[in-house]
Amino acid sequence: GCVSVIAALTALRMISTKSSKSKDLDEIEEIDEKDTIKAEDVVKIFDSLFMNMQAVVAQLSGQIQQIQASGQMIPEAQLRQLLKSEFERALEMKQEKIFEEHGVDEDCIREATQEFLSKPDEFPKVKKSVERFQKLYENVSGESVTGTSDGGKDAGPELTKEALLNAAEIYFDALTAAMGNIVTKFKDEGKNLSDPSVAQQLHMQFASVANDAGEEALKNLDITIGGFRGAIEKYSSNPEVGRMLSALQMKQHKELMDMGVPPM
Repeated sequence: GCVSVIAALTALRMISTKSSKSKDLDEIEEIDEKDTIKAEDVVKIFDSLFMNMQAVVAQLSGQIQQIQASGQMIPEAQLRQLLKSEFERALEMKQEKIFEEHGVDEDCIREATQEFLSKPDEFPKVKKSVERFQKLYENVSGESVTGTSDGGKDAGPELTKEALLNAAEIYFDALTAAMGNIVTKFKDEGKNLSDPSVAQQLHMQFASVANDAGEEALKNLDITIGGFRGAIEKYSSNPEVGRMLSALQMKQHKELMDMGVPPM
């Protein structure tokens, strides 16, 4: 099975009720302050995990679209399981490398992350970074690990197919516009988008604003991100919805290429 991060994240949703049993940060620092993982370290680790796995998801989605374009239909349950297993397999390799780069091990990052998440007002950047990664996993697996208000009672009214198609177009346009703003800023600063280090900065900045941009666009339609994801799940086997989402992804890909955005 998938190691560490997924298991840890699944457990993290219970942190609000179990945080009183965790070690206090001061106690951890008393053990050895030099070895303490700081909040900014956790943010960097989860941001790196998000970027790496977002690229994996994009690659997997492209492969699946090629299969479907050839006329081969994959049952929804089988497709979901395939995505999940491939995601977890890739994550196992990626996280080992990322943990090593930051000089941490699985137990340390889990303990530190749980502690910071038990104090969300004090460490909002940790909460945001971890939840963004959790949502990526939820989108792939269809399983809730955040325990937040994205779904369920806060999902809002159920969307019709027509409302979903309209919302999807606005959602994708919002993400494209967000990337366009960053590209313009980088070009105005004289940065070369073909430089690998600049490209990484570009994608990192986009990853940090993409969720907010998408949610804000949906909010203008009185649609929650939970309701939007729920509708995509509901109509996932609908051919019209599948064609529309694929068309929107291809349109976005072309627009990003025209901007000069390098692939991840």
